[in-house]
Amino acid sequence: MAEPMAPAQRIEFSAITEREPLSLPGNARMIVWPVFALEVWDIGRAMARTVIPPPQAQPLLPDVPNWTWHEYGMRVGFWRLKAMLQALDIRPTVTLNARVCEDYPKVAAACLEAGWEFNAHAYEQVPMHKIDDQPASIAKTMDVITKFCGKKPRGWFGPGLTQTFDTLDHLAAAGIEYIGDWALDDQPVPIQTKHGHVVALPYNFEIHDIVMMAIQHQRSDAFKVRAIDAFDTLYAESADSVRIMALAMHPYLSGAAHRFRYVRETFEHILAQPGVVCWDGEQILDWYLQQQPLPA
Repeated sequence: MAEPMAPAQRIEFSAITEREPLSLPGNARMIVWPVFALEVWDIGRAMARTVIPPPQAQPLLPDVPNWTWHEYGMRVGFWRLKAMLQALDIRPTVTLNARVCEDYPKVAAACLEAGWEFNAHAYEQVPMHKIDDQPASIAKTMDVITKFCGKKPRGWFGPGLTQTFDTLDHLAAAGIEYIGDWALDDQPVPIQTKHGHVVALPYNFEIHDIVMMAIQHQRSDAFKVRAIDAFDTLYAESADSVRIMALAMHPYLSGAAHRFRYVRETFEHILAQPGVVCWDGEQILDWYLQQQPLPA
């Protein structure tokens, strides 16, 4: 049996300053990639993250307070963000646990009716390291989402952005064409697997509502300040070659009443700049493959 490949063995090192320039149609120069994450937090397990620490610092099950924090996102925050996205004519990539289709069918149906891209985010919010049979779990994820929306997902985000050394091979075997788990570039990167190449689309962990709000505990307006600072740098660099900037949203965080205005103002500012397009993952992948065909 072949040894598993480490990430650095799957890609070639490439300095962004030494590549052939990438271009967009018309006068466009930069892509914003909105990612809208929808998850299922099983009340029978420890929560994916917490807003209220457990009493006496002892984890307790069921964790009802933190479960309700996430539930607010599906009951309220999702619909607040959905209205904003549609008002701004933004079609996000919806990365969802397949269980959302089963546990929150009205939420999944609203995404489908809006014409948004469905991206696979595993079956439920359990790290890939905890999955005994990854191929079976990935196949179940793909099957549930495909049956719900009538189209097989082309992209994948791992739950908690987790992968083991062989997850990429299992994903490629299941037909996944791109991932969003790797935050190592501002342009797409081809990744070698045992079943051909997949593409890592540019993602980041710092202009991200979980990192800023649930981990770093930043002020509510930090999302806007940091996102615009990052955008200004990438926008200037995109004069020479296309740059891509992901903006990640979770409904229980970005959809909270005290944060929502800053998320909206971030998109309004960025999309008002000339030469900026807002694309989902499928659009970015198809554009990139026209620019740079995958290695044989």
